[in-house]
Amino acid sequence: MRERHDARFLAALETVLKHEGGHADDPDDPGGATNFGISLRWLRSLGELEGDLDGDGDVDGGDIRCLSREDAARFYYKHWWRPQGYGLFSSDAVATKVFDLAVNMGPRPAHRILQRAVRAACGEMLIDDGVIGPKTRQAVEACSGGLLAAAMRSEAAGSYRLIAASKPRLKKFLRGWLNRAYS
Repeated sequence: MRERHDARFLAALETVLKHEGGHADDPDDPGGATNFGISLRWLRSLGELEGDLDGDGDVDGGDIRCLSREDAARFYYKHWWRPQGYGLFSSDAVATKVFDLAVNMGPRPAHRILQRAVRAACGEMLIDDGVIGPKTRQAVEACSGGLLAAAMRSEAAGSYRLIAASKPRLKKFLRGWLNRAYS
């Protein structure tokens, strides 16, 4: 399979950026300050070599504030889109949805949603281990992209509701998460 990434990645990126918005620093956000969906916690995980965007020798809120849209696009392509192989899916809707969810909740939870959606929409008995391996890819490709994307919306909404119910301080994010799930 050949990866399609240029225009397709940019279209998926627009969806992510629409949901993520710009700079925010909510004390209840476990990721800390964010900009274009890139969290301080994640940026710190890259270390100073890649995460020190303002060149002051550390990775802190200043790096999040100076993060540009182009920086976010570079990070998303390098650390999400390409390594997870989202561009290999034949359905644009599925590729965009799983990428958008992975940015928000992490790749493994997003991939479990994809696997549960394949079971719900297509009856394929996948283990929801959060790994997009050959069996998951084959099952995704055998399923109608539109039907699978609809099932992903439902599974994502359920996951977000569960998070809000189990972590009351995050309940204030539920409306935005549901908007994202159902888009």
